[in-house]
Amino acid sequence: MSIEFLWRLPMHGDGRKAHDKHTRGEWNTSTGARVAPRIDDDTFGYIDYLSQVARAAEISGFHGALIPIFRFTDEPWMVAAALARETRRLRLLIALQPHFIQPAYAAQMAASLQRISRGRVEWNVISGGDPVAQRGYGDFNSHDERYARTAEFLDVVRGVSAGAPFDYAGKHYQVQGGGLLEPLVREDVPRIWLAGASDASMRVAARHADVHLTWGEPLAKQREVVDAACRAFEANGAEREIRFGMRIDILARETEEQAWADLRRMHATVDDATRAWSFAGAAARSGGSSESVGAQRQRTLTGGATGFDDLVVGRNVWAGMSAIRGGPGCVLVGSHEQVAERLAEYVDIGVSRFILASNGHLEEAYRVGEEVLPLVTQAARTPVTARAA
Repeated sequence: MSIEFLWRLPMHGDGRKAHDKHTRGEWNTSTGARVAPRIDDDTFGYIDYLSQVARAAEISGFHGALIPIFRFTDEPWMVAAALARETRRLRLLIALQPHFIQPAYAAQMAASLQRISRGRVEWNVISGGDPVAQRGYGDFNSHDERYARTAEFLDVVRGVSAGAPFDYAGKHYQVQGGGLLEPLVREDVPRIWLAGASDASMRVAARHADVHLTWGEPLAKQREVVDAACRAFEANGAEREIRFGMRIDILARETEEQAWADLRRMHATVDDATRAWSFAGAAARSGGSSESVGAQRQRTLTGGATGFDDLVVGRNVWAGMSAIRGGPGCVLVGSHEQVAERLAEYVDIGVSRFILASNGHLEEAYRVGEEVLPLVTQAARTPVTARAA
């Protein structure tokens, strides 16, 4: 089984406060809200930092980088185009929602970016979860309708990318006499990463996913996720080989004691402004109405606990990261060897694609890439290769 590691780019800052002289774009201290970093005239800008992180990930052995999207960040397509010229081999995993763009135009944009990057474009296709955030984008469709739209979106992308003439008549999209023309028609369709745990998401993944992506959970629960997905894919007649991916943070140090001490210091910095933009804060703003099954699973991991020790939910697994930087809750904490062993255990249950992250993203890309990743294949019981074919 091949294994791939991606690094998450810090599109919303790097965990520093705005009053820190070394800030890389983080908090607005007057309001407590996240803001896009200011771009000065000719000073070292935010895109320069993202370029450094991307190059560090490439140099230290990561196969790709996730470029996430939030309403307060720069747009991932734009960042990917810039990074395509700053890197050589790093795959660029662009987060997008079908609501944002017509599929025929998305296919043309992807083909162009494939040419620019020499085939390194991939898509993390997100159907949406928090209804408040979706309405902020102008999307008022229901949960299942969003997934039905995603299925049609990817139908059209594949059809258009195969060349002209292409016609399509669906509920959400119609195309007459479409299709890419030479030379774009020869560019590869991006590899598709699809997240979701609901029945609607599984139907789409069975049809279109190259990688089924979930947020990381303790090993036993992650095995439940993989087993349930396998059953769903079989029930939905999946005819393609689907890999399993997991997004989780890493905090690895020379010793386990150092790792937990650093995490405790990080946890101690959480204040009201941080909590307001945490996973729990987002849930509160939406009235706890997130329709994401994965998000609901993350909230149930801790049973509402907030104390540091109460958030230890597995061997070297701590579930409080969402209070520190938003997003998924789990982080693998321990020595370089321990973290590699935990990752290898996920490999042994079928997870072969990992999106990792740690603050600060530049320094930790080197640390994780050089000290942890080489140990994973040694620790896994399942034979793995370092890079997918």
